[in-house]
Amino acid sequence: MDLLRCSSSRFPAAHPQHPFHTPLRRHFIAVRSSLSLPFTEQKAKYYRELEAAVDVVERACRLCVDVKSSLFSDEDRILEKNDQTPVTIADFGVQALVSLEMNRLFPSIPLVAEEDSSFLRSTNLAGSVVDVVANKATFRDEVTEDSVLKAIDRGGKDACTFGPNPATYWVLDPIDGTRGFVRGVEALYVVALALVVEGQIVLGVMGCPNWDEDYFVNCVTGVQETGNNFSRSGMIMVSHVGCGTWKQRLSDMLTIELPQSWTRCSVDGCQVLKEARFCTPESQKWESFPLSSSFNAKTNSEEIGKGDILLVPACCGSLCKYMMVASGRASVFLLRATTRKVMKKISGYAPAWDHAVGIICVHEAGGKVTDWEGSSIDFAADQVARRTIFPSGGFLVTNHSLHNEILGLISSNSSIN
Repeated sequence: MDLLRCSSSRFPAAHPQHPFHTPLRRHFIAVRSSLSLPFTEQKAKYYRELEAAVDVVERACRLCVDVKSSLFSDEDRILEKNDQTPVTIADFGVQALVSLEMNRLFPSIPLVAEEDSSFLRSTNLAGSVVDVVANKATFRDEVTEDSVLKAIDRGGKDACTFGPNPATYWVLDPIDGTRGFVRGVEALYVVALALVVEGQIVLGVMGCPNWDEDYFVNCVTGVQETGNNFSRSGMIMVSHVGCGTWKQRLSDMLTIELPQSWTRCSVDGCQVLKEARFCTPESQKWESFPLSSSFNAKTNSEEIGKGDILLVPACCGSLCKYMMVASGRASVFLLRATTRKVMKKISGYAPAWDHAVGIICVHEAGGKVTDWEGSSIDFAADQVARRTIFPSGGFLVTNHSLHNEILGLISSNSSIN
């Protein structure tokens, strides 16, 4: 396995000397001895990594809930970065918590994550982040302002230099859908962690603290409830290569549950495009997609007529749309990539953390994810930092059955150059 050339200011020099498959430490196992995954260790090569990832994402979700409970009574809890994207104490807190815990357990595996501490260092709010992290960390006494800031920067843009060879690293989106986080209880946001091993996404965990299964049943006529009634108790979704995608109520994660509490996820069985349920980002209107030349979008199934498709509402965050497809709540998720001009050519790009965990969850649930030309998403295209992916046109996420038909419509209705 190729060892990564990482900044000495981010990683102690000794860290690359540790083997990749560092076992979970005994004191950590004692903390969460009741935690069970829906498949055995013998079936999952990265069982211990997934076990740790589930635990830290669950704690990160609790951190978000704690911060959100005081968000609207404490104005200092809401910040705004230079790009005008709202960011909260929870973003920094989640990244610090995940970085601290996973670095302690798997010190040879670097982290690629959304935030760095530069903005936080320019404010007087680092102490607030320390407080929320300490409440969820395994070793509270080790959580200091210095350790938290360094932990955040461990995932930042200057933390690691990757070469062209396949690499192994964690990918974290501390909060996908931050706008939803600050808006209200009905808006969805996701804590997401994935592991990439030599170019392949091998596991993923998504936690959505305010996921409401009933919402997807009631908001659109014809979407029927199946399986457990999760209600607004949140959801955690896990996936491991070759072991499927599974979900469990987030509220169950604090109690001793049998493995049967997990429900296996499957994409829906729709094979007729007109009967499919679509979802798109709030920020992108249906008219901006190539399929709009063939279909109008309606949000009420009772209004669907000839030439219409059903658009399922889902508030905020691209990753919650992946959750919808993986759990069978939607048939198709369409996302147009952000574009920029590179070497006189318009190129689409997106942050790796917005898609890594969603891709494995959909794949393991029986679905398919490609760009608009049908190519797989290449997470090694950004050879230096592994922070950016470059889909042609955008992302097409489907139940697999409809994938080729939609690719054909995209090709016939648009020119991707």
